[in-house]
Amino acid sequence: MLDLAELPNTFTSGTVLGLGAHPRELYGWRDAGAIVELSRGVFRKADAPAATYPDLLALAYRAPSAIVCCVSAAAVHDLTDELPVQVQVAVPGGAHPPRIDHPPTKVFRFNARTFELGLSSVQAAPGEHVRVYDAERTVADLMRLRHRLGEPLAHAALNRYLSRRGARPGRLLDYATDLDVLGPMRRAIDVVTAR
Repeated sequence: MLDLAELPNTFTSGTVLGLGAHPRELYGWRDAGAIVELSRGVFRKADAPAATYPDLLALAYRAPSAIVCCVSAAAVHDLTDELPVQVQVAVPGGAHPPRIDHPPTKVFRFNARTFELGLSSVQAAPGEHVRVYDAERTVADLMRLRHRLGEPLAHAALNRYLSRRGARPGRLLDYATDLDVLGPMRRAIDVVTAR
């Protein structure tokens, strides 16, 4: 019989079954309240330290190659007050998008050439990190997808980013060049800095 204490705070059913446990044990722990199911096949110990981003953590286990992007990344970097209804993630173009019912997920296909541009991570739970685009890449993506996600969102994120100590407009322009959105980004920066 597998001891729950031997498992990490967050784990998958595959991990448990791979260690020789029977599904009955896993679902017995769940039914007894010893573990919580974050998403289908992803579990977290009930007594583990609280996760700051439990939905992102669940998604990272369900789709390890996906990267948190757009509004979800903006929320992580405090670039928006908008709370996304769905976790937004990117996968490289040509990859099969993950099918995840919970947490609700919106998948974007990003160019494979620039897919890992601006890759960073955030601590979703103590000692557990999730792949997310950095603040500059997030602003560039919001500007690039402004017709789908909304121009006010893109401009508000840019304004909030530029008002921070340590903002790097040059890096924003580098990303904008790589993502083919240099013209709109430059115009938006000019408007923000002219105030």
